[in-house]
Amino acid sequence: MIKIAIDGMGGDNAPYVICQGVNRALKEFTDIEVLLFGDKDQITPLVEPNERLTIIHSEEVIEGDDEPVRAIRRKSKSSMVMAARAVRQKEADVLLSAGNTGALLASGLLLVGRIKHIDRPGLMPILPTASTERPQLLLMDAGANADCKAINLHQFAILANLYAKRVLNIAQPKVGLINNGAEASKGNELSKKAYELLSQEKRIDFVGNVESSELLTGRVDIAITDGFTGNAILKTLEGTGKVIFSQMKHQLLNSGVKAKIGGLLIKDALLNLRDQFDDSKAGGAILLGVKGAVIKAHGSSNEEAIFNAIRQARIVHQSRVIEEFTQYFEESTPINE
Repeated sequence: MIKIAIDGMGGDNAPYVICQGVNRALKEFTDIEVLLFGDKDQITPLVEPNERLTIIHSEEVIEGDDEPVRAIRRKSKSSMVMAARAVRQKEADVLLSAGNTGALLASGLLLVGRIKHIDRPGLMPILPTASTERPQLLLMDAGANADCKAINLHQFAILANLYAKRVLNIAQPKVGLINNGAEASKGNELSKKAYELLSQEKRIDFVGNVESSELLTGRVDIAITDGFTGNAILKTLEGTGKVIFSQMKHQLLNSGVKAKIGGLLIKDALLNLRDQFDDSKAGGAILLGVKGAVIKAHGSSNEEAIFNAIRQARIVHQSRVIEEFTQYFEESTPINE
């Protein structure tokens, strides 16, 4: 039985969408058990009775504007901290939250614990692409580390590569380093040093630098960068996608009868396009480099997104990739810059 500790109070629409996602997942997957942390009075009416569901009352909630480290230290009875503690104490296998990203990262690092020889864990979302050959892109790091060293990017590549192989079943993932040009000589000192380390790493298929304009074309399976750049790229892609679809809808509805008729004719194609770029289907972003599986669902997640994040949690645990990370890095010789 796979035990998943879920922060029932994290996210913009908690606890309602969290509970709806849990209800659906418990029906779909008979091999999971959910430990749902949160306000029992709010949660109980929203969940369907199930012998594989345990509600654990928490008295506090970490809010979106709470300072991360201070919050996990001062709000020890919050739903997020209690869920993280359950993973640390081996009472649960996976931690899932749609709450404060910084607090979840701090919980993963300080409560769940960092894998030996991992300098800094990284946050990795899975993004949809326009490619049929490579329909998903792993972006690593997307916000856990604003400042990085080359060794961090090297470790990010190894972590993401193992994840792609074991969880996504990609036989030989292609790894690229995000840069402002394709040439090895391009970029700042960080990217040049990272390029050197990655090009010498025989355990990954490093294809060189990749520009951000190529990320959704399917050139690579994995894009490596520092957390500041990765988060900026992630937010840009999310914002651009929303604006484009919003403007398309606006133009079709407000440009006369011909546009409305045309809109009806292409409605199915547009819906298929929207579904293709629906990042909630991939689940959440996973924090790689800690001793347990920690998954961050989007703060605005709906029921579908929470269900898919639980599905992802199940697949990650079944892959045993966390154990492989731990063994790999504990037995490896650390690279010194």
